[in-house]
Amino acid sequence: MNKKLIKEVKSSFKEQFKTKPLLVFSPGRINLIGEHTDYNDGFAFPAAINKGIGLAISKSESNKSSVCALNKNEIYDFKTENVKPLEDGGWRNYVLGVVAELQMAGKPVGDFNAVFSGNIPGGAGMSSSAALENSFVYGLNKLFKLGLSKSEMILISQKAEHNYAGVKCGIMDQYASMFGVKKSALLLDCRTVTSQPYKIDFKDYKLMLINSNVKHDLSESAYNDRREVCEKVSELLHIDALRDASKEDLDRIKSEITDEDYQKALYVINENSRVKQFSEAIKKDDIEVLGDLLYQSHEGLSTNYKVSCAELDFLVERAKENPNVLGARMMGGGFGGCTINLVKKDEFKKFKKDTAKKFRKRFEKDCSVYSVKLSRGTRIVK
Repeated sequence: MNKKLIKEVKSSFKEQFKTKPLLVFSPGRINLIGEHTDYNDGFAFPAAINKGIGLAISKSESNKSSVCALNKNEIYDFKTENVKPLEDGGWRNYVLGVVAELQMAGKPVGDFNAVFSGNIPGGAGMSSSAALENSFVYGLNKLFKLGLSKSEMILISQKAEHNYAGVKCGIMDQYASMFGVKKSALLLDCRTVTSQPYKIDFKDYKLMLINSNVKHDLSESAYNDRREVCEKVSELLHIDALRDASKEDLDRIKSEITDEDYQKALYVINENSRVKQFSEAIKKDDIEVLGDLLYQSHEGLSTNYKVSCAELDFLVERAKENPNVLGARMMGGGFGGCTINLVKKDEFKKFKKDTAKKFRKRFEKDCSVYSVKLSRGTRIVK
């Protein structure tokens, strides 16, 4: 958690609303492995990180709600009754979505004032949207004594994303942000929505995120398209989700689907298997296998699922060339955002500098590099 971030939202809130707020921190997340498996009832390996959203919130004495996005220097006023999605609403739709979904669940939400700010890089695949949704659902739950459990809160956040942001996301982002455990990743079963924390010792290595700083326009429509493909193939196989399929099952219907759809379904089946292998490698303390599985995951995302792009492929190729990097892959929905890399601690700065230089030369723009720590989930800040 960033203390400076919390201090900023608290101070801005007091200045604007002249009262003491409730303070919430909600982290972003990384996903070590298990991409696009969550909406297939599969397995993933996310972790909350030490970057996130800081929220200051209190009940409103007036007959309206007022929310300030500090980073953007924007304020939005609205009434909590008759909430509807806005066209091109951006961050406002995430807030409105949470309010609307709470009301749909029969939870009365009164008017409130809020200030929020974040230090999650936008479009980097670290789920700033889930962190924002979770911060508001957590804060409103506490403020209005709604009595929701964390498990109920993440479903509210997910529905807000579906119905107000138009992204039919799985549950992984909201779950990891809410339930994160310090220094641990969560082996998440997306069907039962339960997880097991795995404390990971990366030994002489640490996590590096390299943000390509590109977000190709394909991302949202392509995400929903891939979800439809997975559902269609599951239907043909007479199963609930691709989590239940094997390669042998898929081969039986190969003639009934296009090769593109076959490759996409095959990726999901293989990725679920990789997540299980990843958890076994952690138990055995086999860090080499972890790295190899990251490379395999990227290969599948790029060639089978086709959600990578030239910039992400370039970054992974540079990692492969470097003996001080154990593994790398694109992370998140795809078509831009970040790669996640396991880099030797004492070579971290050199790899960062070399990669940034090569990336600038190839694409004539800069990439950004971050190191992150595995963190606790959404919580009240005292």
